[in-house]
Amino acid sequence: MTRGIDLAHLDRSVRPCDDFFRFANGAWLSTAVIPPEERGWGAFAEIRRRNHDVLKALLEEAAAGGHRRGTPAQKVGHLFAAGMDEDAIESAGLAPIADEISRIDALGDTASLAPLLAWLHQRRVFAAFSVTVLPDAKASHATLLQLQQGGLGLPDRDYYLKDDDRSRDIRERYVAHVALMLGLLGSADAGRDAATVMRLETRLAGASMSRVDQRDPERVYNPLTRKELGGQAPGLDWDVYVAALGRREDGLNARQPEFFRELACMTADTSAEEWRTYLRWHLVNARAEYLPKAFEDADFAFFHRYLLGVPEQQPRWKRVLEVVDQRIGEALGQLYVERAFPPEAKEKVLDLLEDLRAALGERIRGLEWMTGTTKEQALKKLGAFRVKMGYPDQWRDYSDLEIDGTHPYAANVAEADAFEMRRILSKLGKPVDRDEWRMSPQTVNAYYMSSYNEIVFPAGILQPPLFDPDADDAVNYGAIGMVIGHEMTHGFDDSGSKFDWDGNLTEWWTTEDRSEYTARTDLVVRQFDAYAPLPGEPVNGRLTLGENIADLGGLKIAFAAFQRSARARSVDVDGFTPEQRFFLGCAQGWRSVLRDEAMRVRLATDPHSPAEFRVNGPLSNLPEFFDAFGCESGSAMKRGEEVRPAIW
Repeated sequence: MTRGIDLAHLDRSVRPCDDFFRFANGAWLSTAVIPPEERGWGAFAEIRRRNHDVLKALLEEAAAGGHRRGTPAQKVGHLFAAGMDEDAIESAGLAPIADEISRIDALGDTASLAPLLAWLHQRRVFAAFSVTVLPDAKASHATLLQLQQGGLGLPDRDYYLKDDDRSRDIRERYVAHVALMLGLLGSADAGRDAATVMRLETRLAGASMSRVDQRDPERVYNPLTRKELGGQAPGLDWDVYVAALGRREDGLNARQPEFFRELACMTADTSAEEWRTYLRWHLVNARAEYLPKAFEDADFAFFHRYLLGVPEQQPRWKRVLEVVDQRIGEALGQLYVERAFPPEAKEKVLDLLEDLRAALGERIRGLEWMTGTTKEQALKKLGAFRVKMGYPDQWRDYSDLEIDGTHPYAANVAEADAFEMRRILSKLGKPVDRDEWRMSPQTVNAYYMSSYNEIVFPAGILQPPLFDPDADDAVNYGAIGMVIGHEMTHGFDDSGSKFDWDGNLTEWWTTEDRSEYTARTDLVVRQFDAYAPLPGEPVNGRLTLGENIADLGGLKIAFAAFQRSARARSVDVDGFTPEQRFFLGCAQGWRSVLRDEAMRVRLATDPHSPAEFRVNGPLSNLPEFFDAFGCESGSAMKRGEEVRPAIW
């Protein structure tokens, strides 16, 4: 494994000030091959592959047996073994979902829809909408039932609403896929039934809030009593729905009110037969990959081969591994941490993180555009950041989850889903548990959560090329330091900046400062609107704004932290100064390629910009980068000062 900068990835025919992403990664890009089972490939994917190798060995050991019943090893081992037993899956057929099919087929009138939806939601079959429990955005230590729009089979509402040739083709193929799946389920007129599904989903899509609008936390904060929701969205009995969830709490947050009004109207003008058809589709769509091969293959053919352009399925062990991770990730995480994450790695990253916290504090104090009143609150928020690193101090309790190696795979998955919903719904009426993790330790990712005011870095991401204890500090600050700074900056992006130090949605900015901030972030929107990874298919600067702000701030903060430390006085290596190696470490950490079909889905749904723009976009705004590589005015990587956003 290469330590630090991989010189073989450089393309020295490209000037750093013309296209830094290609200078840092061009040789790799010219030879990179996306594995046939992947939608893309790059540094993050390579880390995931290494993690998968470790996790596969752990799961195979656990599946071999000999573990005391109820232990994490027994549960993950039995779930993995059930998923690998393809003969048993074929023999079980549709038996694991027979009860759910019977419940749906028994729907006699729309008055019975509310309890049936609740029953399905308790099993994480999120037809029509989804439900979860989160902190109350304006009372962050209290929990609140959250109703979230949904009920669509395609990735986003715009797939139903756009009228271009590709969107029409996707819809035609989707209807054909729904018909195929309903036919496998036993429909006597699958074509008619698929048309019914498309008609209902199109109505839901037309009432859905856009992804851009959902980024505004004020727009998705609509707390109501059940009676108030019934008055605004009459037709679906919300008292019955909540009671059928097994809850009695009166308050909830209907995150997209117009959606729930339309859904409630649909209960009145849509027949029980049409709802049965719609619900059967959403059941089989939710369970397809755990059912016999005909269902799993059809699911892959549409959602992966056609929609994402992936030619081949992942090997079975990897598909099952990911299901185990998604369902009982902390049980698997206990085994992973013990095997693969040394304590000294956690301590080194924590030290680096505190360097970045200090650097961001200095940046805030030195901002010329922000008044003292707002600075004081920003510094209070920064000081209150909670940090979670590596893995939880207290592991999740799975003792009430029964995973049985003699049960069919789909039945074990359904039991894990029901357990998770019981766990989530049990949070209501209790203080928020701020020690809870929302990612498993083996996840190659990180996050900031506004309501907790916390930054979280699972062990899975703390690996080369993002973090390497044996690499020089310039590279680590540029790679994992940028990631840490990115998550910190989310606390101050256009959405996170609306939450205070304790995680409450409240305006702590002066009117003057908020206006100045918006003017600066509008420059970021315009910059990224101009990028197009595919001809005629640009980045959505509004959808990606929060991530783009975080990338720009993350780089600025990480570089400042590196410069203020003694580590910045290291010597040149391989002909590059420490400052240059910092930026190379960042760029090589983001190297990746993506299939065109997957890129199109990403542009429509993902708040992150494509990798090359996550590098070239923020760097072309940074004077620190210009100085490191001697970029002159007029070069592509040195944008004019008048269009250059300077925020944090």
